[in-house]
Amino acid sequence: MTRYREICNDLAQRVGAGTLQPGDELPGVRELAQQWQTTASTVSRAQRQLAEAGVLELADRRRARIAPGAVLAARRFLHAESIFTLAGSDDPALDLLAGALHGKLRIVTGEGSVAGLGAVRQGRADGAAVHLLHHTGVYNAPFARGMLRGLEPYLIHLWRREQGLIVAPGNPHGITGIADLPGRRVCSRRPGTGTRILLDRLLLAAGHDPDDLRGPQVGTHLEVALAVATGTVDAGLGVRSAATDLDLDFIPVTWEDFDIGLDKHALDPAAHLVDALRTPALRDRISALGGYDTSRSGDVTKVPDPA
Repeated sequence: MTRYREICNDLAQRVGAGTLQPGDELPGVRELAQQWQTTASTVSRAQRQLAEAGVLELADRRRARIAPGAVLAARRFLHAESIFTLAGSDDPALDLLAGALHGKLRIVTGEGSVAGLGAVRQGRADGAAVHLLHHTGVYNAPFARGMLRGLEPYLIHLWRREQGLIVAPGNPHGITGIADLPGRRVCSRRPGTGTRILLDRLLLAAGHDPDDLRGPQVGTHLEVALAVATGTVDAGLGVRSAATDLDLDFIPVTWEDFDIGLDKHALDPAAHLVDALRTPALRDRISALGGYDTSRSGDVTKVPDPA
């Protein structure tokens, strides 16, 4: 049993490291058995296990080949018991993602995008859910590059989501956009969150001082919607799905990229997460919430250097 697991892990590690590439043909079973000083049946069992995991392709009377999607499959196989810790921003769809991962995703979000990247930097989290708009118009990459400097940062695309003003049914206060918020009771997110940064920027662009807003600060999009639903405030900036959940009206403002920022060493533990994001069934469930675009969910990109 130990030898069988060693063979599986050795081949998966070589695929993950790039020593074995998709399409490469392995030596015959008997030759591999000699290399590992074991029996042909043990090698065959290991190959069948890796084929079930998507690392190898097996066919009658042909030697095993490295499968087209072997790199991600190998990472998933090697980290089958890993639990990915996600800090950062709040989003209602994250619960669906966690459900699809069956306990392999631990969500500690709520502190906001900036604090989440700080947690990754300090080693308290594997990744941070972020939606930070840079003054250049680029989402997330400049912030991941700056706060994870020296750690080879990457972004895993979760989804695009729609942000807007959540108001009571029928929009009794006649709010049409950001410019109508001054003088109203407005629920906002806490400083350091991507939604708070977005709101402050939109207010400044409309010629208003963000510090003049009156109203409570809360930790999640659902809490923003609850404040509107109970009449505590007149409006709040949040995602469309939070408004839909409580049958509130929604005034669209913008679409934004919602990503996970992480360093290179966390890519392997994130393999299950990436795989789930590419599943049509999960994408459909997230899209059904309203205000989500999952067409690029699961895309992994390296954050480019400033040059």
